[in-house]
Amino acid sequence: MARLIETVAWVHLDERHRILGARSRGRTLFYIPGGKREAGEDDVAALVREVREELAVAIDPATVAHLGTFTARADGHPEGTLVRMACYTAEHRGTPVASGEVEELAWLSLADRHRTAPVDHAVFDALAGEGRLR
Repeated sequence: MARLIETVAWVHLDERHRILGARSRGRTLFYIPGGKREAGEDDVAALVREVREELAVAIDPATVAHLGTFTARADGHPEGTLVRMACYTAEHRGTPVASGEVEELAWLSLADRHRTAPVDHAVFDALAGEGRLR
């Protein structure tokens, strides 16, 4: 039976139609910032906490909007492990900086899709299909 990891992610696009990606210490692939919910957290609370921990910015909970939910194999986990990532957009205060376990941030274009985790490929494809990522 497949194992399922449930996560949330903040999709932050810039004016040049690129998406903000983060790379954890010791990893090679970038991912869309976010993470797992803690006990008792809903998606918005988890998103606010994870983005604060990883990027040192404050998400405005009143502006959180669901973008889509995507499922793919989980990078760095045993075969058969899937990740389901609920993606949200939101306004924020502050400038994103690598914080906590994040070693590097990068603005990624569609051409950088191969540099991201498998679940992010589905997000990149959906955004590109809407003309929001180039």
